Formats: sequence, C-alpha cells, structure tokens
Amino acid sequence: MKFRRKAQSDPVDDDGSLDDLPGTDGARPDATVDRLADGPLDSEELLADDGVDRVDLGSLLIAPEPDRELRLQVDEASGTVQAVVIAGPDGALELRAFAAPRNGDLWSEVRPQIAAEVAQAGGTATEREGRWGTELVCEVRQRGGASQVTRIIGINGPRWMLRCSLLGAGATKPGESAHWEDSIRKVTVHRGPQAMPVGEALAIVMPPQARRVDQ
Repeated sequence: MKFRRKAQSDPVDDDGSLDDLPGTDGARPDATVDRLADGPLDSEELLADDGVDRVDLGSLLIAPEPDRELRLQVDEASGTVQAVVIAGPDGALELRAFAAPRNGDLWSEVRPQIAAEVAQAGGTATEREGRWGTELVCEVRQRGGASQVTRIIGINGPRWMLRCSLLGAGATKPGESAHWEDSIRKVTVHRGPQAMPVGEALAIVMPPQARRVDQ
C-alpha cells in the first residue's frame, strides 16, 4: 500500500453508472450485525500476536493492502487531517470515526440528517440493506450533467461510529464490492478513554512517513 497526503481538491474517478442500484445483492437485511465477526474492530479487541503491521493514524489503524494507496484528506487552511482515504483502480473508500454513546445507535440518528443534506443539494438518498445493516446510496448531479454516487455505511462500535463512504465501483455496483467491504472489515478504531461530545470527530494523526504529492 502506498502512502501519500491528499488535498480536498484531489479528484476521485467515478463513472457515475447505476448498474445495480438500489439493490440488495449479498445483503443481510434480517440478520443481526456481528461486528466482532465482520469487523471493523476496536483497538482493545485486537489480538497482540495477529501479525498485522498496521499504519497508526491515531483514531484509525489501517492494514496495508496491495494495489491500494493510503491518502489523508487535509484541510489546507488549518492543516487538520479530516479523513483517511484508501484509493484503488476502481474507486475509493473514505473513513472517518466519531465519538458515540456507549450503547447507542448513532448511525440511526445521523442517517436521516445525511439524507436531508443530500436532498437539500438537489440529490437523492436511497436506503439499502448491506453487510452492516442499513446503508445510504446518495446521488448528486454535478455540473455538466454527470452524477456523483456515494454509498455511505455507518458502523456502531464501543463508544464510536465509523462512517465509510464508497466512491466508484464500490458505490455503483454494491453487489460486486466484496473487496471494498473487506477493506472496511480490516479497519481498527482507537477511541481512547477521554470524554468527548457525541458526534465529535476522532482525531486523525499524520504519521512521519506521510508526504505531499502534487498532482
């Protein structure tokens, strides 16, 4: 896995096609989500001898994958890292973690808010059932007539929620996105013991080996 810094303005390729949306291929709408079996894990749930050399980004620990590039989405004005992006030949996965109630369901609270924001922007947000429960498939028309499709997955963990946004094939072809879902499964979230307001973003730390690559 390559590593580089990503500015917010960097584009992500997306063909905008909707071949099988809103589908439920491979979904488990009637199943109880078993995060310990499906991932992602909490840092306290990791086995000390699992043999995986993860990239430590503070609140997110990312396992390297072949043919994937690890990027940090940085706010250029403040220099704050806002999200982790895993990019591949057919799309990308954006990851953000947030503080959540110990036994709550923050994703169920956030999901309608996201749908309302998409509708306000003139787009549509459709619910579908996936590996981790209810997801959102959002489509917003861009300038020039093309559509940007984003598939958003929210996963509740112990005192955190992981928001996963898929672009490209992982969004437009969810029935063929097992390899992207496997990337989500491998993520580890480090919440920390500190008290935080519900919904506050967990800090992402830029490691020393990160470097800026100009486009």
